[in-house]
Amino acid sequence: MKKTTQTHQKHLILRGQALSSAEVIAVARQYRQVATGDEAIQRIRAARAVIDAAAAEGKKIYGVTTGFGHLSSVRIPQDQLVDLQHNLLRSHAAGVGEPLSEEVTRAMMLLLAASLARGNSGVRVEVVQQLIELLNAGVHPIIPSRGSVGASGDLAPLAHLGLVLVGEGEAIYNGQRYSGAEALQQAGLTPLHLQAKEGLALINGTHLMEAVAVLAMEDARTLLQTAEVACAMSIEGLLGSHIPLDARIHQRRGQNGQQQSAAHLRQLVQHSEINSSHQNCSRVQDPYTLRCSPQVFGAIRDALAYCSGVIENELSAVTDNPLVFPEEGDVLSGGNFHGQPLALALDMLAIALAQLASFAERRIYNLMGPHDWDENGAPLFLTPNPGLNSGFMIAQYVAAALVNEIKILAHPASIDSIPTSAGMEDFVSMGATSAHKVLRVLEEARQVVAVELICAAQMLEFRLPLRPGQGVKKAYELVREHVARLEHDRPLAPDIAEMTNTIQQGVFAEIG
Repeated sequence: MKKTTQTHQKHLILRGQALSSAEVIAVARQYRQVATGDEAIQRIRAARAVIDAAAAEGKKIYGVTTGFGHLSSVRIPQDQLVDLQHNLLRSHAAGVGEPLSEEVTRAMMLLLAASLARGNSGVRVEVVQQLIELLNAGVHPIIPSRGSVGASGDLAPLAHLGLVLVGEGEAIYNGQRYSGAEALQQAGLTPLHLQAKEGLALINGTHLMEAVAVLAMEDARTLLQTAEVACAMSIEGLLGSHIPLDARIHQRRGQNGQQQSAAHLRQLVQHSEINSSHQNCSRVQDPYTLRCSPQVFGAIRDALAYCSGVIENELSAVTDNPLVFPEEGDVLSGGNFHGQPLALALDMLAIALAQLASFAERRIYNLMGPHDWDENGAPLFLTPNPGLNSGFMIAQYVAAALVNEIKILAHPASIDSIPTSAGMEDFVSMGATSAHKVLRVLEEARQVVAVELICAAQMLEFRLPLRPGQGVKKAYELVREHVARLEHDRPLAPDIAEMTNTIQQGVFAEIG
């Protein structure tokens, strides 16, 4: 979705509540400001009191008075507890690869602050406030994207984030790259000095996986709606029957997503002059990519619903370790940092999007011809003068190449595990890999759908003066606002890029 540089929304107040995906997106993409509520401050202080008391008494608590991972058996003296937390950030900041995008970084920062504000992490109020001040000021830590196995939280990425809070690491501020100390100084902030448990709380969480999941889920919904619009355009352009969209067919199967997709497609093609023109044609059945479109899109809808449920549940979670329960005065060590729920959902999302892209490419192929059943003789490759012109021939090649890569990327990362920490962390989720893959799948699936929109609009040119269904007509006109009809060969790369960007804005998804 399109980013803006400012927002007129009221501050998002962190009170310890579950966030909504819309709130995360508003902060990540529209730069909504954030503040800490009084309720959260009370919760944070109550949990911190438990940690302070435990540290003062020298109780054996993982990550507070002990080392980490396989080093948890090592007791740390009282006078080294602060050094322990700073050393944790430094040692774990070992990420590699290109930095995370600004929107993913912002979403991570918000999700981390919201988790800490729920009062089960044992940090001081100052830690949450420092995170929020960085976010509001637009100080964005530079976070290498690779290095998390998604099990003890997103350790390496979050360590790079946490370093900036203490005046180390690197950050972007006002478009310039600075050291963490310089970025804080430029923004009028001072480095934080971590106390017991705080470094661990900053890095033991699923916030990279969740940040990507929230943003990808929003974009996947937009792309699914757009893909159904493109499919409706292809149904009309390829003289497909509307009978397979009949509600009675889909009610008899009872799949929710299928019924929703069928209803959307019916709405898009209603009042079609094209459909009326071929009621008595000799063709009995259409290819599956037309006839079974509600069944396939519906399955994708249902997969997205599963993924959305997992992602929404995580928006109320506290995923660091150990967790503090101030009502009972307990500090409990567990495994909420394990990313398996998100890893499976992100892999499922990539698989669903792979189906969406593959489905679209087959319709693009059909649009190329030959159209032996077409009495009007739509030309090969959708060009008025095939032979001299190649038309959209290579656009279909591009879609095929993209789908091939998407299929490779759809291989689940979560079915793999490479043990870490001398065997202490003996089964890991690899959910961060799932997250990175799904972003690439989204980008390429969007490009495939862009090709279908352009090709389907071109096919509709050959149906004139007959008008398509109302929704399809709106989509055709929207395509033509950005991409001109192809009369003679021209480079298609700019057209595909323009249409891909238009899809990302969400305008096709708004067509009913």
